[in-house]
Amino acid sequence: MRSNPILFLVIFLGVLFLIDLYTAKGIKVLVQNVDQVALRRAALIAHWAVYAIIVVWVLVAVLNYPWMSNYKHYKFYYYLFGLIILFYIPKILFSLFIFADDISYGVQFVLSKLKPASPADPVGEQLSRRMFLYQAGAVVATIPFLGAAYGMIKGRFDFKVVRKTITASNFPSSFNGLRVVQISDAHLGSFFDNKKPVQKAFDSINALEPDLILFTGDMVNNYSIEAENWIDSFKGLKAKLGKFAIVGNHDYGDYSSWPDEQRKQANFDRLIEIEQEMGFEVLLNQNKVLERNGEKLAIIGVENWGIKPFPQKGDVQKAKSGAEEAPYKILMSHDPSHWDEIVLKEHSDIDITLSGHTHGAQFGVQLGNIKWSPVKYKYPRWAGMYEEGNQKLYVNRGFGYIGFPGRVGMPPEITCLEFSSI
Repeated sequence: MRSNPILFLVIFLGVLFLIDLYTAKGIKVLVQNVDQVALRRAALIAHWAVYAIIVVWVLVAVLNYPWMSNYKHYKFYYYLFGLIILFYIPKILFSLFIFADDISYGVQFVLSKLKPASPADPVGEQLSRRMFLYQAGAVVATIPFLGAAYGMIKGRFDFKVVRKTITASNFPSSFNGLRVVQISDAHLGSFFDNKKPVQKAFDSINALEPDLILFTGDMVNNYSIEAENWIDSFKGLKAKLGKFAIVGNHDYGDYSSWPDEQRKQANFDRLIEIEQEMGFEVLLNQNKVLERNGEKLAIIGVENWGIKPFPQKGDVQKAKSGAEEAPYKILMSHDPSHWDEIVLKEHSDIDITLSGHTHGAQFGVQLGNIKWSPVKYKYPRWAGMYEEGNQKLYVNRGFGYIGFPGRVGMPPEITCLEFSSI
């Protein structure tokens, strides 16, 4: 975007203009029977006002990109993206109904040239059909509008606890009833220090009285400073046997420009320090073996491993070193693609892998056993529990959000896993 901002502006704003031009046609039809001229005019002014606001917003964002790269200004981008989703997804849907009417009109026009007009096809019927289509389009368009509005206002803070029971013959009986809370993808820079709703989620975590709290990566969007003001909040999370964390692709600072590698590394090092101050033991291709009554349980954590271009720094073999004798192994790996590409093929002794990364696209449908999200077309394992033989994968839907400042049909998740032996 920065390399050719003029081209970006022309294409992006041009596309939005064409969408607005087309939907303006539909709005004129919808309000044509309104008696007051002022109301008809107000509807069109409001329609074009949204476009004008976005034009100004985009110009400021693009032309001030270096200033906007400061994490404190993320909200400027996120709310711009949210505004576009809020208004233009409905407009695109509405346009489909207008297009259907145009196609119908075009077909009838061609047919009228081929044969004389029939008295059975009065103009009134055509106008009635057009109004019905436009009204139906307006109704359908309100659905994503209301969904996006809900997701931005409430959905992003509508934290849900998902409970799962896991049994295994090789799980050490001394740890029966082990309660593990998994959280993932906090993206703290996206909360903009909005601590009150997040604190309610933390209170819910503590109410679960977990034995372990496992954080599976992406504490921040880019910068360690995003997490500075959250140290005390995370420190308040309590777990009887400890809190462990790994890093995700966003934690390396790869999505920002740095003066040099030393500054980038310093940012990463500070993030690790912050997570330690929060009370986490950070596992970077390392493990922690818990022991009770002579029985062992391994918590293994790897750095990010994803299909390129994502970082592939995770090393399961290295991370397992010293934990080979533990009969049950819990692996923390941020990206679920790691499970299919490496874990299943090379590490049959990993009993369960806990991942995040996908966010469930922050959008989807979950009704009983039915679940769908567009992210499934990129990540086949995108949310919930998966099994292959004796190995399991659980993908957390994420605690925070990035990009679109909301969640629609895909609430932020706190996972509570309870383990026992068969």
